[in-house]
Formats: sequence, C-alpha cells, structure tokens
Amino acid sequence: MEITPSSTGKELEELATCIHELVGRLPLTIRSREKKGLRIEEGKVLDYNYTGPVLEKVLKTGKTAREIPETGPYKGTPVIVVPLKEKGEIIGAIGIVDITKGIFTDIREISRRPTPTRERRIKH
Repeated sequence: MEITPSSTGKELEELATCIHELVGRLPLTIRSREKKGLRIEEGKVLDYNYTGPVLEKVLKTGKTAREIPETGPYKGTPVIVVPLKEKGEIIGAIGIVDITKGIFTDIREISRRPTPTRERRIKH
C-alpha cells in the first residue's frame, strides 16, 4: 500500500479499515493533504469525499489535535487527529472520534497509573 499526498478516499480505505478495527470500531476519518478522504462508522464507509475541521487544522499545523469540533457531523464529540508524515512532510491526517465521551482517553491515562504490583517490580 502506498500513501501519497494525493491519495483518494478509496486508496486510503484499507489502512483506515484496519485502524478502525484496532480502536474498537470508533468512528474514524482520514484524508490526504491534497484530496478529501473518508469516514467510517460501525465497519462501514459513510463517505469517500470527507474532510472535517480538525483534519484541516492538523494538515495545516502538522501537530496532533485533541479537541471538540464546533461544526460537522462530530460537533460536540471529542476527536483525536494526528498527522501522517513521510520524511517530515505532511501527507495526510487521520482521526478517531471518541464517542465514549472521553472514556477511551481516560482508559489510556488510568493504565499509566502506578499500581502496587508495578511499584514492587520497579524497586527490585
């Protein structure tokens, strides 16, 4: 699979589907720098010509964004969008929509908390 700055939604579908499954089928959006991409929910592609405000922001800044969009189909729902880069060049952006209202992100933080078992292992 080759991803370029001009990849279409159809060309990004295989990668997007894999990541969508990895994150427990949370809604996923992806696009290349030059062409709109796709959005997937519940294992189905809903749109092959998709972009969103946070995808656009990440394409411009090249930085990960964790925010709540004020417009679009995911208005009011937390999203996490990361840039796709090749050799330092932004070639696209991919995001997940945290329909768990933050539980997805919280689980990551909870798993980092030290536990008595972890502390004992570290001390020895």
